[in-house]
Amino acid sequence: MTQFIQVMTQHPWLFVAIVFIFAATIGSFLNVVIHRLPVMMKREWQQECNHYLDEYHKDTIKPIASKLAQPIDDYPEKYNLVVPGSACPKCKTDIKPWHNLPILGWLMLKGRCASCQTPISGRYPVVEALTGLALAYLAYHFGPSWQFLFAAILTFTLIPLIGIDLDEMLLPDQLTLPLLWLGLIINLNGTFTSIHDAVIGAVAGYLSLWSVFWGFKLLTGKEGMGYGDFKLMAVFGAWLGWQFLPLIILLSSVVGAVVGVALIVNKKINSGNPIPFGPYIAVAGWIALIWGEQIIDWYLSTL
Repeated sequence: MTQFIQVMTQHPWLFVAIVFIFAATIGSFLNVVIHRLPVMMKREWQQECNHYLDEYHKDTIKPIASKLAQPIDDYPEKYNLVVPGSACPKCKTDIKPWHNLPILGWLMLKGRCASCQTPISGRYPVVEALTGLALAYLAYHFGPSWQFLFAAILTFTLIPLIGIDLDEMLLPDQLTLPLLWLGLIINLNGTFTSIHDAVIGAVAGYLSLWSVFWGFKLLTGKEGMGYGDFKLMAVFGAWLGWQFLPLIILLSSVVGAVVGVALIVNKKINSGNPIPFGPYIAVAGWIALIWGEQIIDWYLSTL
């Protein structure tokens, strides 16, 4: 292992290339997570509801119990991140291994199923390419180090969080809470910040958006964001320390506002429609991970 690190240190572009290929392959799996995890969660919620109704209210609310007992999707009964294998959602033909190659597989198929010619979403190669590029830059920035390894884990988790929030307006606890604890654990040795700053950052990150949430609700009677956003902000507080929270909030708010206005102007959404805020927090936090110190130093130098 030590010899491998030495070789990668001596040949940084080889390290970057290897990381890109590996990360793009992981990106293919992240597409699966984005698609399947919400389905698995909905099934779990339905099972919990059915169990509750069977235990306590089966006789009193039979219509609701009957409705909840019905399947909520058309997927096989055994359905998780591994089973069943990848197949065309329309004709159910299994996807051949070489067609599952990251980016190249989609290009070989020209964006269509090999069997029924149903269009395949361009998001698949986009996620794979973005995963590869993001990790390649982390490899260039950090080199073969513990910081790179943990930053890679963070990035691999942020990508499905972004995809799921865009699709479902949901940031699953199954992804955010492990990241929160991991951030605290790795900073016991000061990987990105001191454990003191990490603990304060986790608390301050959660409370910063929690207070905005309740302030907005008291003023308008509406909920401006979800609890998943609070937890994601706590994640970055735990990873980077409380000092980076103002930068992350500012970046995410500005980008979110610009994108929201652009969507409204282009009539992609109505002004009253909710917009997921998690993707902007995730992107802002990732930027802070890489360039946060330079941005803060630049800002302080202009004062």
